[in-house]
Amino acid sequence: MRERVDRVIRSDAVLTPAGFVPGAVTITGGAVTAILPIDEPVDTRPIAESGLSDGAATDLRLPTGRVLLPGLVDTHVHVNEPGRTDWEGFASATRAAAAGGVTTLIDMPLNSIPPTTTVRGLELKRASAGPQASVDVGFWGGAVPDNLGTLRDLDDAGVFGFKAFLSPSGVDEFPALSSAELLTAAAEIAAFGGLLLVHAEDPAELDAAPPAHGRSYAGFLASRPPQAETSAIDRVIDAVRRTGVRAHILHLSAGAALPRLRAARAAGLPITVETCPHYLSFAAEQIPDGATAFKCCPPIRDAANRELLWAALRDGTIDFVASDHSPATPELKLGHDGDFGLAWGGISGLELSLPAVWTAARASGIGLDRVLGWMSAATARFAGLPGKGSIQPGADADLVSFAPEESFTVDVGALRHKNPVSAFDGATLTGRVHTTWLAGAVVHDTGVGDGGTSGATSPAASAHPERPPRGALLRRQTPKP
Repeated sequence: MRERVDRVIRSDAVLTPAGFVPGAVTITGGAVTAILPIDEPVDTRPIAESGLSDGAATDLRLPTGRVLLPGLVDTHVHVNEPGRTDWEGFASATRAAAAGGVTTLIDMPLNSIPPTTTVRGLELKRASAGPQASVDVGFWGGAVPDNLGTLRDLDDAGVFGFKAFLSPSGVDEFPALSSAELLTAAAEIAAFGGLLLVHAEDPAELDAAPPAHGRSYAGFLASRPPQAETSAIDRVIDAVRRTGVRAHILHLSAGAALPRLRAARAAGLPITVETCPHYLSFAAEQIPDGATAFKCCPPIRDAANRELLWAALRDGTIDFVASDHSPATPELKLGHDGDFGLAWGGISGLELSLPAVWTAARASGIGLDRVLGWMSAATARFAGLPGKGSIQPGADADLVSFAPEESFTVDVGALRHKNPVSAFDGATLTGRVHTTWLAGAVVHDTGVGDGGTSGATSPAASAHPERPPRGALLRRQTPKP
């Protein structure tokens, strides 16, 4: 007789590594134990015995029209706590993540004060996140001029890798690396097998471009030309060739950079690339003057450029999609009468990443399985998280009930990130997250049939006390009843 399990979730379409299949996913101890025929009887433990206290049924079947997906892994999120918690914070960011089907996020080392450029800064981040996070959280470290030579300490303390800027970051406490410092950082990180992430815009090219000022989006676009990205990426490729460091290009915007990236990868250089939902969803021609909610760096370019990014996703030149959720207060983002030179640059879209990418992919005939490949499986592999990004025995039971044909209009006031600003406000998107489970426990539910509390995201709980030496996740723990 089959052993009892904590929970079983049945769906007409479960996304497994082999594709969509009807099945009953059994969960014990926070992990997937089996994928059984959809109607096979399963003996589930009582709630009190299983340790689940989310109020949802232990044996449930998703309604027709919903599919069961692996939780998303978003490797590019600016949480900004501590120090700029009025911009965002772990409580609000992880609620938004859970509502968007993101069960693991990795926090960027800047816009917090202090930044994650020291072990002490990392400890402060963990202390902030631990009692608040609704999903699993990891942390990137930063490589800045002042901490070169000490990066191994951060690596030993559990960061996933090191982010560097080649142009000004926008905050004084996270300065950019010069060309010489980039090589120094690359050699240091390569020596211990770490990962270097780069915001690739060349400051010389930015200085040579006309400065951004006023309400014209075309003027802002001209201030961040494609050659700023291509020149900076050339520098990264050179650093990889000279040091052997594993490098990652963050938030690729310029399609003009794709040929050199294809050539570098064909030559065997260890370079990976991401792009973001806003680059795949919007086009410069559609952005009104003064609409600073759309400002980000590098910028949203034209429709032809957007199609180059989609083609690069299809052919594997771009490895995956991450949100680059970079929020700020309404005053910083919108309070300058539409002046693109003064507004903060960053898109708030963490909760909407999956429906945004799915909406555009669906219109182009791209399957939902490929979208999850870019936003869950590939990001989990990139971060070195073998228990994430798939539904199969032994994987973490991080799951999402998703209605791929259900459309909605984005109301920024109803989103769960802290400040009601987003370029996606008013957009009609297809695909809605209804329930999110983390380690088998409900952490978000819309209250329309999958279980849990209406509209709720679960309260935070204590951090996991044991961590591996690299890529350490702060795991949200389900409270005991």
